[in-house]
Amino acid sequence: MPTNRQVLLDNRPEGEAVASNFKVVSVDTPALTEGQVLVRHHYLSLDPYMRGRMNESKSYAASQPLGEVMIGGTVGEVVESQHPKYQVGDQVVGMGGWQEYSVVNANEPGALRKADTTHVPLSYYLGAVGMPGVTAWYGLVKIIEPKEGETMVVSAATGAVGSAFAALAKARGCRVVGIAGGPEKCAYAVAELGYDACIDYREHKDMYSLSKALKEACPKGIDGYFENVGGMIMDAVMLRMNAFARVALCGMIAGYNGEPLAMANPALLLINRVKLEGFIVSEHMEVWGEAMKELGTLVAMGKLKPRETVSQGIESAPEAFLGLLKGKNFGKQLVKLI
Repeated sequence: MPTNRQVLLDNRPEGEAVASNFKVVSVDTPALTEGQVLVRHHYLSLDPYMRGRMNESKSYAASQPLGEVMIGGTVGEVVESQHPKYQVGDQVVGMGGWQEYSVVNANEPGALRKADTTHVPLSYYLGAVGMPGVTAWYGLVKIIEPKEGETMVVSAATGAVGSAFAALAKARGCRVVGIAGGPEKCAYAVAELGYDACIDYREHKDMYSLSKALKEACPKGIDGYFENVGGMIMDAVMLRMNAFARVALCGMIAGYNGEPLAMANPALLLINRVKLEGFIVSEHMEVWGEAMKELGTLVAMGKLKPRETVSQGIESAPEAFLGLLKGKNFGKQLVKLI
């Protein structure tokens, strides 16, 4: 059995996460028992939600245990199998974590699924046609429920979720405006991802300045908003909301280091009769099949062109993750393991 390099959570962050919170170790891969498969990971997914798991505080999911492999989505291939449904060479998607190999109990529902790479590259199953893509689909389709001609806005516009959100909303005849960090990302959002406009939040020092830019980009106001960031950006969007607007609350990355995120004008929720719903996509597995079918079709048709930032080797995962939290990535952040 191969030696397996892993990244563990060694200690919890005090404020901002740092590389010394993690530890790289090498372990022997255990022999398989009946019903198990050994997966060699090709790519590891890095996602903002992982930062919240590093804290020892109440949240929607259990904290990442100290001394254990960091949680994370993976894609790879079966290299040994003791399960009749999985053969050596099968390409699969799972939650193998920050490590080069994983031993998976394939009898557990949802523990592993096969990936069809005929029209969709394997890495996309961690982004556009994976959890981030389904997250965008659920927030748009089930919470915002867009109507043709409405204006949709999404923060973190060029990330894995934002990229999928834009394609899905444009397919429904909406005007789509993104918020991203830096002129390069904003130019890419319009030229490659199909956004009607994209606002560089770094050009604005406060919510009023950003809100003015939103007014220009959204002359008919905002009907639907997909929130990934919170803080000043959310406050600016709230100032431009139409009556009966809908907000899909997916992430609050501005507060992942532990600082409280106060809302500047909560009365606007009442004044505009806004529907705001937080959600965790893993609690809605019933929609994954429908969502992935549409996302895969958009990729195959060239209407969803996700971008990836790829770091090399398991030892690069901590620094790549810290860069993701600061917006240094462009599109989906991955770690290539082979």
